[in-house]
Amino acid sequence: MSDLHARLVASFDETAVLDLLRRAVSVPSVTGTEAAFAALLADELHRLGAENVRTAEFLPGRPNVTATRRSGSDRPPVLLIGHTDTVHVRGWRERWAGDPREDPFGGAVVDGCLWGRGAADLKAGICMTLAAVHLLDQAGIPLAQDVQFSFVGDEESGEPGSGISAGMRHFCRDLDDGTLPRPGFAVYVEPSCLNVYAAQIGFFIADITVRGRSAYFGVPEQGVDALKATHAILSALWAHDERIRQAADHPLVGGSFLLVTGIEGGGFIAVPETCRVSLIRKLRPGEDLDEARLAMEAALHGTALHPDIRVEIGYPAGRDHPVGGIPFETLPNEPELRRLIGCIQAAAPGRGAIEGAPFWSEASFLTARGIPAVYFAPGDIRICHTFEERVPLQEYREGILALALFLAGAGRQTCC
Repeated sequence: MSDLHARLVASFDETAVLDLLRRAVSVPSVTGTEAAFAALLADELHRLGAENVRTAEFLPGRPNVTATRRSGSDRPPVLLIGHTDTVHVRGWRERWAGDPREDPFGGAVVDGCLWGRGAADLKAGICMTLAAVHLLDQAGIPLAQDVQFSFVGDEESGEPGSGISAGMRHFCRDLDDGTLPRPGFAVYVEPSCLNVYAAQIGFFIADITVRGRSAYFGVPEQGVDALKATHAILSALWAHDERIRQAADHPLVGGSFLLVTGIEGGGFIAVPETCRVSLIRKLRPGEDLDEARLAMEAALHGTALHPDIRVEIGYPAGRDHPVGGIPFETLPNEPELRRLIGCIQAAAPGRGAIEGAPFWSEASFLTARGIPAVYFAPGDIRICHTFEERVPLQEYREGILALALFLAGAGRQTCC
């Protein structure tokens, strides 16, 4: 691998890869407005000589972009996939007023990092995929297998009426009906600090509405107190959380839990008629989401409440499951995962550890279809969605080199 790595380093164009990332960040693509960035990506794929470059709308005015770069190999393609949308920039300019970082789409380079909305989540990862294939071309090194690109919208969940993985659902329909080839391995370019996230949490969010009957405070016996009922429901939920936490931790993503995230009720000088509770349930790989939901509902229904109390439960965050997102794990002995780790360690010593994703994203759509998938890209998820979003340029550079090694087939015989 060392000779191959040396050839890639010799052909690396620092100016070009920085320009690509800056151009990507300069195109706003807050969820719902992905079209301009999708057009930029389609142009870049044409420049790479990719075939079947396709922009297909998953919702009106909101396209996915897919393409394939041929290799001549009969191996199953590797899928490089990421989402085109970012979270909003409200408050960014105020936070950085008078600073080079003031423009959230300016791509300022400060302290060796490129700053801006989407820089880490996840435009550096998308640019890494394009730059890695271009680097192989520049070095005269062929692809070891076909590379399938897919850039989908609607992953982020911060904007009203969006963020339900509509782009990923559309992409998976194309996989299922044979419109797109089925990959043998997938790299989803969520930021991972150049480690490999081989597992992710699952989740569901529940909004619980407790309804009683209001009454003037002077005659409370005429009412049914929703806040009092909610107290009993909260006690049941916290007891359920304690039972959940007794299960063994998963080695990569830790333990499961139920977290009450909000409560709202009352507000008048009267018996509270309505109270609302929000919660999130974390699942480990191997837990069934339907079973987790039913267990939570059973805990609620087992609570002794006034007969006139009504409890309604809504699940507002369905993704690859009607009520939430499914956990997954790609086993560490997966050959392409091991090979990817070896390539990362060759290009970025000290990186390439197998870890668990401290988030839910869309790779579980793929693993549910039997496609091994991992997260890998430059950037730190812990600063994404904040005014501190940035990506270290050294990490971006090393990610390009690592992915180029992987796409060239490095380590295939020795499995790194």
